[in-house]
Amino acid sequence: MTHPLTYIDPNAKIAANVKIDPFTVIHDNVKIGEGTWIGSNVTIMEGTRIGKNCRIFPGAVIGAIPQDLKFNGEKTNVEIGDNTTIREFVTINRGTNDRGKTKVGNNCLIMAYTHLAHDCIIGNNCILSNSVQMAGHVVVGDYAIIGGVSAVHQFVHIGQHTFIAGGSLVSKDVPPFMKAVRNPLSYGGVNSVGLKRRGFTLEQINHILDIYRIIYNKGLNTSQAIDYIEQEIQASDERDDIIMFIRESGRGIIKRFTKGANDED
Repeated sequence: MTHPLTYIDPNAKIAANVKIDPFTVIHDNVKIGEGTWIGSNVTIMEGTRIGKNCRIFPGAVIGAIPQDLKFNGEKTNVEIGDNTTIREFVTINRGTNDRGKTKVGNNCLIMAYTHLAHDCIIGNNCILSNSVQMAGHVVVGDYAIIGGVSAVHQFVHIGQHTFIAGGSLVSKDVPPFMKAVRNPLSYGGVNSVGLKRRGFTLEQINHILDIYRIIYNKGLNTSQAIDYIEQEIQASDERDDIIMFIRESGRGIIKRFTKGANDED
């Protein structure tokens, strides 16, 4: 159902049972899937693809061109998966030639005033709390939770099943399964609460903890720690995910916390 005070470009493709509230504007080359609700005063711009059963709250702007001086009008997209909620005044920019799209997965919750810049890739089942500010080319793995008012540097990679404390400045990569806390952002242990909620066994959690003890507590540099883990720790999906993430890290991973002037504790 579309309110008469809504504008929809004639070339937009809207499923029959989408509900759109008044004063919303939907531009050319937009696709919206079945069962989605779009609130008032939402702007959905060219190249946006929204999946089924999503909820887009008032004031959101999805698909605006990148805030990137290198952008030259190329045809790019924003892709929003199924069952994702986008709260008030979220902004999600289109991709550039780098990836061609900005993507948010299925079953995500993107809370109010969050910004996702061009070419960000957000996995499935992620939660980005209020006012997360994410620069371009960031990748976030499945089931990651990022606390409110956090700022994420461009090209950062955040692994799956991570928890990042509110108010964080994320300038290094955050490997899978861990908590990232304090200032400067540091390893704060394994995200055991989140892993238990998602069905990880105590044996699996302890296995992950053993790996991170080697990386952060054994006095080895990162390369030495990875070599030691490959030789001494039994192979598993979790071990291999951690090793691959660290080897592919472009910005280097966060470190163990060392008390200093920047920390208030």
